[in-house]
Amino acid sequence: MERILKYSLFLLTIFFLFGACEQKSFSEEQAESEEMPFSAAYVQNNDFSEEDSITSEDYPAATEVITAGRANAITTAVSSASSAVVSIMATEPVQQFESIHDEFFRFFFGGQLPRENTNMGSGFIISEDGLIVTNQHVVGKEPSEIIIHTIYGDSYEAELLGSDELTDLALLRIKSDKEVFPFVEFADSDDIMVGEWAIALGNPFGLFDDGQPTVTVGVVSAINRDFRANPNNPRIYIDMIQTDAAINRGNSGGPLLNSEGKVIGVNTFIYTGGTSAGFVGLGFAIPSNRVDRIISQLLNRGVVTLDYDPGMEFTSMTEQLVYRYRLPYVQGLLVISVNKDGPAYESGIMPGDIIVKIGTERVVSDMHARALLRDYEEGDHMHIELLRENELYETKMNLRQKISVN
Repeated sequence: MERILKYSLFLLTIFFLFGACEQKSFSEEQAESEEMPFSAAYVQNNDFSEEDSITSEDYPAATEVITAGRANAITTAVSSASSAVVSIMATEPVQQFESIHDEFFRFFFGGQLPRENTNMGSGFIISEDGLIVTNQHVVGKEPSEIIIHTIYGDSYEAELLGSDELTDLALLRIKSDKEVFPFVEFADSDDIMVGEWAIALGNPFGLFDDGQPTVTVGVVSAINRDFRANPNNPRIYIDMIQTDAAINRGNSGGPLLNSEGKVIGVNTFIYTGGTSAGFVGLGFAIPSNRVDRIISQLLNRGVVTLDYDPGMEFTSMTEQLVYRYRLPYVQGLLVISVNKDGPAYESGIMPGDIIVKIGTERVVSDMHARALLRDYEEGDHMHIELLRENELYETKMNLRQKISVN
């Protein structure tokens, strides 16, 4: 009996020792599997080689889905419009003396030494035959040479078809035998919504020789922004589009796009508030509807003129006029003559009246008024507010050509 008991204890001991070893082996395998990622363990256990490695090329559909997910309205608009954006280099001769050496050459050889200024900016093609819109301050008044660079690395000479300093717009045409150029279309700027995407394209500071436009994105911050006339600057900016899309110096003349890739304005200038020379979130563009009207006249006539005759002459109110004729001290236009065969006479306007408002705009100067008159066409009705003997009157002018009297 004692012998059987010892044998049983021996077997029980062996059983417990064997169970402990099995438990330890299982725990070690579990720990190793937790430390090793599934993919690594799978490869290790199945002995894959480098030739069997899996890449994105094995899943083209998944790659296309990821790429498509990165695309949005902005990237689509940029892709459709960027090929029509160009860089512009305009050379303008300048006559001036800067040193005693210049005076020396002038004295002995006569005349002035020619000097040149080179302006850099942006523009965009609006027709397949190479018409380009840009700012007037980009090309200057009488450029001797204009070179256009496209995003494809091509360079062309361009001719100036016409420019308008008042609205700061210019129209160019590419000199080339190429039949078709990529171009962009204008959107209706009257349909702009404050808060919608605004995409500015251009070549800031002329930094990049490859011609690829720089893209900045913001929103339309406001519309119908007016900037009063500067006596030292003949340009008048009215009904401007305000955006927080960064517009730097080289972006001048480039397009401001909506999310459909259509042009809602021409990038023109920034406002710094005297804080710096850099962008502070206030950029401005000329609305596309005004651009369309101006360039149509530049294309057909080479200059911008009114297609109607208001039938009056006026001048800006000044302190001298106020004191001399004892007039009210207000900003506006003093009417100095009225044609009896014109719309002004028919609407009751008389010499000595002071026009204070044209349409919905308060008039501040002669130049400002001429810019406002360009928004009207023959057949339109123009609302006028005027002062006469310190009384405010309203009238409406039916715009037409002057009736010729034989």
